[in-house]
Amino acid sequence: MEWRDQGILLSSRRHGESSAIIEVFTPDHGRHAGVVRGGASRKMAPVLQPGAQLDVSWRARLEDHIGTFQAELMRSRAASVMGNRLSLAGLNAVTALLLFCLPEREAHASLYRRSEQLLDLLGQSDVWPLAYLRWEVALLEEMGFGLDLTECAVLGNGATDLVYVSPKTGRAVSAEGAGEWADRLLPLPPCLRGQSPADDAEILQALEVTGYFLANALAPEIGHTPLPEARTRFVARFAAQVSAG
Repeated sequence: MEWRDQGILLSSRRHGESSAIIEVFTPDHGRHAGVVRGGASRKMAPVLQPGAQLDVSWRARLEDHIGTFQAELMRSRAASVMGNRLSLAGLNAVTALLLFCLPEREAHASLYRRSEQLLDLLGQSDVWPLAYLRWEVALLEEMGFGLDLTECAVLGNGATDLVYVSPKTGRAVSAEGAGEWADRLLPLPPCLRGQSPADDAEILQALEVTGYFLANALAPEIGHTPLPEARTRFVARFAAQVSAG
């Protein structure tokens, strides 16, 4: 069994004296693990950093074996996060959530493209938080828990003041439709409906909404709780930045 693809390195851990087991996210083969011979060497260790864009060839005797990777660096994203704690936290959040959510060896080409585009924006602090938010929305959609924010769940298409999200259904609710239930609903920041520009405070509020559905809808369904600490750390660091102004 053999294939070749490009992908994003999600994780790397030492295996034996000199090898490493890596997991990559590729467009055609999904999240896939394999052994890199010599992956713990001085030459390869700097290459096998989370977020790196790799050209990989995988080979195994049988399809269900872990197999081995030959990996070549296409581009490193280390320079984009060096000295920028928010960018580093964001990179870690993306790779951790992909490891958390994606089933092994199942292709998600659309999400892969979104993930690659997002990581290529690392270091661009003016656009990255909003791009990350939209990536989380896309992640929920890809995993089958997409938000429906096009019309009011109570009053239908005629309502225009969509300001809430139902925590049970992930559907938008208007101020009129919410009525006495308003205090039980989640806020609906305009940026969650694709509107821009958005300031950091609004993006942070929207991340609390996507975080709710990641933690309370997606995570229990796939049997993994709680959400990765890397996501929590990223949101906390972003919140500190928002508070600092």
